[in-house]
Amino acid sequence: MIFRLQLTRKIVSAAFFAAFMTHSIESADTQKPEWFAIQLPKLVEFYQDLHRNPELSLAEKRTSKVLAEALKVAGAEVTTGIGGYGIVGILKNGEGPTVLVRSDMDGLPVTETTGAKYSSQSKATDSEGRSTGVMHACGHDIHMTCLSGTAKWLADHREKWSGTVILIGQPAEERVVGAKAMLDAGLYTKFPKPMAALALHVAHDLPVGKVGSISGPAFASSTSVDITVKGRGGHGAMPNNTIDPIVQASMLVVDLQTIVSRQVSPIDAAVVTVGSFHGGTKHNIIPNDVHLQLTVRAFRDETRELLLSSIRRKADGIAHAHNAPKPEITIAEGISSTTNSPELVAKVVPAFENALGQSNVVVVSPTTGAEDFGLYGRDGVPTFMFRLGTVKPERIHEAQNGGKPLPSLHSAEYLPIAEGSIETGVKAMSAAVVRLLPPR
Repeated sequence: MIFRLQLTRKIVSAAFFAAFMTHSIESADTQKPEWFAIQLPKLVEFYQDLHRNPELSLAEKRTSKVLAEALKVAGAEVTTGIGGYGIVGILKNGEGPTVLVRSDMDGLPVTETTGAKYSSQSKATDSEGRSTGVMHACGHDIHMTCLSGTAKWLADHREKWSGTVILIGQPAEERVVGAKAMLDAGLYTKFPKPMAALALHVAHDLPVGKVGSISGPAFASSTSVDITVKGRGGHGAMPNNTIDPIVQASMLVVDLQTIVSRQVSPIDAAVVTVGSFHGGTKHNIIPNDVHLQLTVRAFRDETRELLLSSIRRKADGIAHAHNAPKPEITIAEGISSTTNSPELVAKVVPAFENALGQSNVVVVSPTTGAEDFGLYGRDGVPTFMFRLGTVKPERIHEAQNGGKPLPSLHSAEYLPIAEGSIETGVKAMSAAVVRLLPPR
């Protein structure tokens, strides 16, 4: 099942790791500054173009084309149209194992307010039929640029590795359907199945120049819940003749807040958030129903099931107390938690330390944000998603000392430090791939 915590990823072939533990680690002095001096301005320009022209989930037509072309220029053999606008680029370099590197491509329905010269002015219609601004507010433009830069670095340094690198441009991560679509379209059957899968994700609270790693659970599961609270509508001046769903829904919103605080263990992490509340049309009309939309997050399957059963029980209980019809509750399939394979993390982190310096590799905490990257762990493939610092250190210091809070991911104000983030991302990812593949 999709929600089963993928502990099987920890049970990976010992032969895979043992075979390559003797490989030399790519050190910082072998990633020549001359290469970055030439390539980094081009990569920043590529990033700014992507940032200026974001597209929503399942509509990444231009983005897919631009990224596919960049991978082709780097020397990859590219196939498009995998699971929608998904891209698969393959770099072959003789015999050896296969490593997958994934980037996501979609933007968010957010109107940018950063004031950057290359800020997005894009408009689109979202999944609810509303006109909205579009923005890369979660760093997918940085992710794609790092993928392109890593492809170019690997192509220009073929003497350092052998095997196959699969470069993924994934659609619809923000709607957590893109990874499943690509896998269902035959990613692991039509193309070489990887021995490890890697990805990076920007961090809004980590200094530029640093990367963060975590072993084990890294991103929470995410489940969407829709509740239609039912009543009996009527005149607002005669509420005694109605069963008011707004009162019921308001009580439910408050009562839902006690699930995490009173039913989940204090040492376990969970979130129940009511993201939307829709009901009524006019001042003096009590409606027939109210619609709530919730997001539910957890790291453990048992905790997720506790949250969902409590939501059902509380919604039913409040309806019963008000002599109201039973509410309609719809639970979407959602996405499982993303777990970093400990063996893979242990193997890759030393390569980060050699490429960036030990002080620039830090341990970070799990986040209740969700990611569909964990699905690439299908059939026991080890996975590792690391965090990429994107913020000026002095800006973080300011926020930690009572200054203006840092813009979070998905904020209209989030803007990475482009050059430093890209250079660090390419160095880290290239070092990770070389660490996992045998030398030429």
